[in-house]
Amino acid sequence: QVQLVESGGGLVQAGGSLRLSCAASGRSVTWLDMGWFRQAPGKEREFAAVWYSRGFTNYANSVKGRFTFTRDNAKNTVYLQMNSLKPEDTAVYYCAARSGTTGSGIPGESDFVYWGQGTQVTVSS
Repeated sequence: QVQLVESGGGLVQAGGSLRLSCAASGRSVTWLDMGWFRQAPGKEREFAAVWYSRGFTNYANSVKGRFTFTRDNAKNTVYLQMNSLKPEDTAVYYCAARSGTTGSGIPGESDFVYWGQGTQVTVSS
């Protein structure tokens, strides 16, 4: 069993930055594929970024070049650095995990087994 706890959300002006954290317990993140998904008001949850256990990352086109996924093995924590934030980035951001795979593409929501509670990110214009 894996438990995930997100933090780092908040209110920021357009063009600003935030760093989300996802602390994992129960298994080492080195053996997990980790994902970030987000859900805007009135919309379905969508993929944002993924870190495959073997070190490969992938991003949604909407965040590519602005968001960066990193991992701290010692802290068993992954991070999503979000720069140049836009009002359309406003959403609840969820951390997700599953046992590591050899994948490299864009995963779906149903591909992940473990989920955090979410953290709110609000970007004002």
